[in-house]
Amino acid sequence: MPYPSPTARPEPVRFEHAASGFGIGSASPRLSWRIPSAPEGFVQSAVELELTDEAGDVVTERVDTSEQVLVAWPFPPLESRARACVRVRVAGQDGSGWSDWSEPAALETTLLDATDWSARFVSPRTVGGIGQPAPIVRGTVELHGEVVRARLHITALGLHVTSINGERVTDEELAPGWTSYAHRLRFRTHDVTALLREGANTIEVLLGNGWYRGRLGWDGQRALYGERLAALAQLEVAHADGTVRTFGTDATWGARASGVLADDLYDGQTTDLRWDPDGPEEPVDVLDEDLGRLVPPSGPPVRAVAEVPAVALFRSPSGRLLVDFEENVVGWVRLRVRGGAAGQRVRVRHAEVLERGELGVRPLRSAEATDDYLLAAGSNTVAVLEPSLTFHGFRYAELSGVDEAQIESVTAVVLSSDLAPIGSFECSDPDVETLHTNVARSMRGNFLDVPTDCPQRDERMGWTGDIQIFAPTASFLADCSGFLTSWLADLAAEQQPDGSVPFVVPDAIRGPEGPAAAAWGDAATVVPWVLYERFADAGVLAAQFDSMRAWTDRIAGLAGKDGLWAGGFQFGDWLDPAAPPEDPAAARTDPDLVATAHLVRSAEIVARAAEVLGRDEERSRYTDLAATARDAFAREFVSPSGRLHNDAPTAYAIALVWDLLPTPEQRAYAGRRLADLVRSAGFRVATGFVGTPLITDALTIAGEPHLAYRLLLERGCPSWLYPVTMGATTIWERWDSMLPDGSINPGQMTSFNHYALGAVADWLHRVVAGLAPAEPGYRRILVRPIPGGWLTSAAARHETPYGQAAVAWRRSDGRFLLDVEVPVGARATVHLPGSATAVEVGHGRHHWDVEEAVPQARPVRTVRDVIDSPWLWDELVSVAVETGLAADSAVVAGRIAPYLDAPASALPALVPPLLRPAPDAVRARLEQIVAEAPAVPS
Repeated sequence: MPYPSPTARPEPVRFEHAASGFGIGSASPRLSWRIPSAPEGFVQSAVELELTDEAGDVVTERVDTSEQVLVAWPFPPLESRARACVRVRVAGQDGSGWSDWSEPAALETTLLDATDWSARFVSPRTVGGIGQPAPIVRGTVELHGEVVRARLHITALGLHVTSINGERVTDEELAPGWTSYAHRLRFRTHDVTALLREGANTIEVLLGNGWYRGRLGWDGQRALYGERLAALAQLEVAHADGTVRTFGTDATWGARASGVLADDLYDGQTTDLRWDPDGPEEPVDVLDEDLGRLVPPSGPPVRAVAEVPAVALFRSPSGRLLVDFEENVVGWVRLRVRGGAAGQRVRVRHAEVLERGELGVRPLRSAEATDDYLLAAGSNTVAVLEPSLTFHGFRYAELSGVDEAQIESVTAVVLSSDLAPIGSFECSDPDVETLHTNVARSMRGNFLDVPTDCPQRDERMGWTGDIQIFAPTASFLADCSGFLTSWLADLAAEQQPDGSVPFVVPDAIRGPEGPAAAAWGDAATVVPWVLYERFADAGVLAAQFDSMRAWTDRIAGLAGKDGLWAGGFQFGDWLDPAAPPEDPAAARTDPDLVATAHLVRSAEIVARAAEVLGRDEERSRYTDLAATARDAFAREFVSPSGRLHNDAPTAYAIALVWDLLPTPEQRAYAGRRLADLVRSAGFRVATGFVGTPLITDALTIAGEPHLAYRLLLERGCPSWLYPVTMGATTIWERWDSMLPDGSINPGQMTSFNHYALGAVADWLHRVVAGLAPAEPGYRRILVRPIPGGWLTSAAARHETPYGQAAVAWRRSDGRFLLDVEVPVGARATVHLPGSATAVEVGHGRHHWDVEEAVPQARPVRTVRDVIDSPWLWDELVSVAVETGLAADSAVVAGRIAPYLDAPASALPALVPPLLRPAPDAVRARLEQIVAEAPAVPS
């Protein structure tokens, strides 16, 4: 009799990217599992997968594999509506035998083919037109006999809120979400068994404009996808006697107006609580819609993921009643009001910030962001006022038509795609922790069915450039694998025949034919590759490969045979802080440099994807294309010394991180030059969308991580921590969305919830904490923390596909303490600071307590050394500011930048004339500072 395996039984199987197997939309879903614990040295060598179908028949398949993430389905393909359970057990190379079986994971497929639908889209005949109250379509189902199972498959043209017998079918909001409706319309399957009863059952579907028919974009366009709202619902009921009956939307359904008088995602919702639910009903029209575009979901729906109670109710300087929720959120306000006269109008206006104590609505542009309610009579009743067909981005709300005495409570209902949080970061600097919290909150607010740019103004679109730079951060913070897989399918669907990628996906702005903007269109290659790296999903590469290749071919065609992509429209290094508010594309970095560098990057990614997929011909072709574009970059933009013709921080960051400099000498020079540019800016950020995700990595690669920390920890404007000092709770669109005097940036494009510039969090995870993937899915983990700045500790945790990985370090009494956790199925390569030797470790918890490697110090010889010494620099800036020689550190840095190589001893004589004539006392103080200068850590 064999001994039981010491390996813990696996956790229940996951199907594709879903935690639950209910409503799965694949006939052969890939399977993943985690092993909670195993003996030291355990390596999975084989698995047994067991499928038990609805009839109780059991099939077991053995697979000799060490893989446990997205393993191919080993059983025959499933049919629509199939119900089964799957278990797994594992064995290791050590010969210790099989683990116990996992708990069974239930699986139920949804409708897998258009022919499974007998229902048809129905649309109100006259009610619910544009500008009219939102319609309700309603049908009645007669049931006799015990119901053992009931499934409702549903979607809509527009938004739907669906109920059976007065009870909501689901807690999802803004369903069915936003996809490229002409190509892909998402439906979901719901278990409604508990909502049905013997006899008559009423199904009601409230339809809203949503993205389908509401306003989209800043030009006032509406009904981009169609003018008629419609519902598609199919109810399938299984009875105890074995019979199955199917009911669906058809010509027998009726329609009537609801109490929602107006609804729009930008403008808000108006609701009349006096509405009579028994109003007149009219027939519906059956629409001839293509059911072949129906797709099941690959990610979770939008839900109310949190509730934030109001922290303050107060009057503005003008006497308006304002509410502060103390954090910037996305969703709506739930207001409980007692009493009120019939027809009394209660209004809720929303804004992200206050300006001069009043609601700051200018960043909304034309979006009204206002919800109105007409109360029913009831002096003692409590009315709950909240919308269901809109959303807003806000921290503050203005209430009118109601006084404090009537208000029972005010709550912000937070909406987001319900993505499981899988990553965290903490460190010894509270402001950096707040920065990271703000990044996560901005992601939550803008990952609302599509990765939007902002949630508050007349835009809220899936800008490709934003998610391209943010995807690595996003994939660490939350399980966005299915969410982004769905979005990429829309990108491919919207891609033009020549391979061009729209600026936004879904393409709501219907921009120019053949749009080709570097960093924006490159989402077609970068995002699939990030999903492969972070979630080990080669399937997304296979699904997107034609799209990836088409985009790269498109920009290669624009570049021509010499590989230089020049000319044409580009966003460039968008929102470079040097750009004027009215022209965010006017960056310091040459757009042709940005474009050619992205051609190199995309070609390399396609070559790597081809290698993963075993497509050798494409691998060779795109490797050659990358080499041609790389040569063009070096020829056009790089001098023999390594100095770039475009002497800007983003240019050097691109060249260093993407390895675009041919020789070691050029790379060394570029690193030194980038460091000097950072010094010359006084450690203020000088990069836009393209450079910001790269600048700290570039400094690290250049051997100047201490400057990366100085950049991170700067609090002047522009910097990552400046918004934190201004009370920001989300990431701003502009470095100075709010000016130091509390006024809103004068640009017409200003948001206070815009995740793109938060892409630096990826560097916090990988470099500051030291937790990075070395192989797809973190099967091999790179642990290489690089401490710096004033941080005494940092930690990161991440739920990898194999289980939790964690790194935590701290400095204490000259010791460096490091803790590492590696999940079963993964390994880690650990680099201790100051050690040239890496340590390989397997799964489990590992601890190191070593003498801290003290950086070698160099004497203060030059002005550069003065800037590199935090103590000296702070002293110098303090003297300059206190005595009126300069307004801030940026002015000081800019003035002395040409003299970085001058002797430090010359500084007292050098600084005052550069800034402004100063008394002898200032010079004496500067001499004292230099004389007392400590050595500079290197």
